[in-house]
Amino acid sequence: MGMNIRAIHTAPGNRPDTYHSILLSIQTEHQANAFPAEWQGTVLWKGKSMFRPHHKRKNWFVSVQVLQPAAEETDNKQEIRVDRMRSSGPGGQHVNKTETAIRVTHLPSGISAIAQEERSQHLNRKLAMLRLQRLMEQRRQEAEQEFAKGCWRNHDNVERGNPCHVFSGRKFELQR
Repeated sequence: MGMNIRAIHTAPGNRPDTYHSILLSIQTEHQANAFPAEWQGTVLWKGKSMFRPHHKRKNWFVSVQVLQPAAEETDNKQEIRVDRMRSSGPGGQHVNKTETAIRVTHLPSGISAIAQEERSQHLNRKLAMLRLQRLMEQRRQEAEQEFAKGCWRNHDNVERGNPCHVFSGRKFELQR
């Protein structure tokens, strides 16, 4: 179908070569939203489990959801505003006359960092940029963790009814 599919995250099952959960990345050249939208919802498999042959249950449900990855923030220089200002604190007349303190702000996210420890504006600019990069990296990590938690929370929300596709038997034949 012209799709590139790769596993991003897997949660291994209790038996070899089985999974509790698989997070897939699907990239398509044509009709990018048609395939995921067609499969979103609950998929039902009717059959006797190969792993639990004596279990009474014959209906097994799988939840299929389309998730959008967190937006990536770029480190484009045009998206960063640099403000010069006077330092605060001790330093006498020198502090009141020169603008050595630097505040850098990432405009799309509003994250800002200030550096005013050094007497050189150039050194304060470097410090502020490093602090901004560290803050943006922390935000990226938090967004990735929240995305992963959201994916995991979806495990508990499997709708057991009104399936969008039904398969049956050991060969997983699609019922129409």
